[in-house]
Amino acid sequence: MKNKNMSVVERVKAPTPKWFKVLRTIGITLASVGGAILASPVALPAGIVTAAGYLLLGGTVVSAVAQTGVKSEEEPKIAPEEKVE
Repeated sequence: MKNKNMSVVERVKAPTPKWFKVLRTIGITLASVGGAILASPVALPAGIVTAAGYLLLGGTVVSAVAQTGVKSEEEPKIAPEEKVE
Protein backbone atom coordinates (compact mmCIF):
# COMPACT_ATOMS: atom_id res chain seq x y z
CA MET A 1 0.00 0.00 0.00
CA LYS A 2 1.46 3.33 -1.05
CA ASN A 3 0.07 5.33 1.90
CA LYS A 4 2.60 3.90 4.39
CA ASN A 5 5.52 6.04 3.19
CA MET A 6 3.83 9.43 2.98
CA SER A 7 5.26 12.55 4.62
CA VAL A 8 3.10 14.64 6.93
CA VAL A 9 2.61 17.29 4.25
CA GLU A 10 1.50 14.65 1.71
CA ARG A 11 -0.93 13.15 4.24
CA VAL A 12 -2.51 16.53 5.01
CA LYS A 13 -2.90 17.34 1.30
CA ALA A 14 -4.32 13.89 0.40
CA PRO A 15 -8.09 13.29 0.19
CA THR A 16 -9.74 12.75 3.58
CA PRO A 17 -12.45 10.09 4.15
CA LYS A 18 -15.95 11.35 5.03
CA TRP A 19 -15.86 10.10 8.64
CA PHE A 20 -12.64 12.00 9.32
CA LYS A 21 -14.15 15.15 7.79
CA VAL A 22 -17.00 14.85 10.29
CA LEU A 23 -14.52 14.38 13.15
CA ARG A 24 -12.50 17.36 11.94
CA THR A 25 -15.63 19.53 11.95
CA ILE A 26 -16.53 18.40 15.47
CA GLY A 27 -12.99 19.13 16.63
CA ILE A 28 -13.02 22.60 15.12
CA THR A 29 -16.36 23.30 16.79
CA LEU A 30 -15.09 22.14 20.20
CA ALA A 31 -11.94 24.23 19.85
CA SER A 32 -13.98 27.27 18.84
CA VAL A 33 -16.33 26.95 21.81
CA GLY A 34 -13.40 26.51 24.19
CA GLY A 35 -11.58 29.50 22.71
CA ALA A 36 -14.67 31.69 22.89
CA ILE A 37 -15.20 30.85 26.56
CA LEU A 38 -11.54 31.51 27.38
CA ALA A 39 -11.60 34.83 25.53
CA SER A 40 -14.80 36.08 27.14
CA PRO A 41 -14.38 39.41 28.94
CA VAL A 42 -16.60 38.28 31.82
CA ALA A 43 -15.07 36.73 34.94
CA LEU A 44 -16.11 33.06 34.96
CA PRO A 45 -15.74 30.39 37.64
CA ALA A 46 -12.47 28.45 37.59
CA GLY A 47 -14.25 25.19 36.72
CA ILE A 48 -15.73 26.64 33.53
CA VAL A 49 -12.39 28.13 32.49
CA THR A 50 -10.67 24.79 33.11
CA ALA A 51 -13.32 22.93 31.10
CA ALA A 52 -12.94 25.45 28.27
CA GLY A 53 -9.19 24.79 28.23
CA TYR A 54 -9.83 21.07 27.90
CA LEU A 55 -12.36 21.69 25.12
CA LEU A 56 -9.81 23.79 23.27
CA LEU A 57 -7.08 21.18 23.68
CA GLY A 58 -9.30 18.22 22.79
CA GLY A 59 -10.80 19.92 19.76
CA THR A 60 -7.38 20.87 18.46
CA VAL A 61 -6.04 17.33 18.83
CA VAL A 62 -9.11 15.74 17.21
CA SER A 63 -8.93 18.16 14.28
CA ALA A 64 -5.22 17.58 13.71
CA VAL A 65 -5.48 13.80 13.87
CA ALA A 66 -8.59 13.70 11.66
CA GLN A 67 -6.87 15.83 9.02
CA THR A 68 -4.11 13.24 8.61
CA GLY A 69 -6.57 10.45 7.76
CA VAL A 70 -6.09 9.34 4.15
CA LYS A 71 -8.43 7.53 1.79
CA SER A 72 -7.08 4.13 0.87
CA GLU A 73 -6.29 3.60 -2.79
CA GLU A 74 -7.31 -0.03 -2.56
CA GLU A 75 -10.99 -0.79 -2.08
CA PRO A 76 -11.70 -3.74 0.23
CA LYS A 77 -12.85 -6.80 -1.65
CA ILE A 78 -16.07 -8.38 -0.42
CA ALA A 79 -16.68 -12.03 -1.13
CA PRO A 80 -19.94 -12.71 -3.05
CA GLU A 81 -21.50 -14.55 -0.09
CA GLU A 82 -20.87 -11.53 2.21
CA LYS A 83 -22.72 -9.01 0.06
CA VAL A 84 -25.95 -7.65 1.49
CA GLU A 85 -28.71 -6.96 -0.98
